[in-house]
Amino acid sequence: MKILVVDDEQDVKDLFLQRFRKEIRSGIVTFEFAFSGEEAVEFLDGHQQEAVLILSDINMPGMSGLDLLKKIKQDYVDPPPTPTVMMITAYGDEENFNHAKSLGADDFLTKPLDFNQLKEKLNLTTK
Repeated sequence: MKILVVDDEQDVKDLFLQRFRKEIRSGIVTFEFAFSGEEAVEFLDGHQQEAVLILSDINMPGMSGLDLLKKIKQDYVDPPPTPTVMMITAYGDEENFNHAKSLGADDFLTKPLDFNQLKEKLNLTTK
């Protein structure tokens, strides 16, 4: 499973690589990182069928995560499958949640990320 993580905070990359170390080593998951919505669009334009899941921060300078979500759900539907998009934000308020859902978000996570919960959602937990 290839996951594209979109977040303007550079340290997120190290955090994901550390928390998914075992899954990366075993080849279950691979990560790509974009540090802006615009960078994510560039990646998707060149690798559209590779990203199965996109984890995107909502609050970023330039193209926000909500703008990116809208673009993905409009522009990256053909050929299928449309990537699954989980929105990540430090603000778990109802307005952002409802807006993200109305734009087609497949799930919604709040910061700080609970990596065990994320692994459960991705069916990567070992019982």
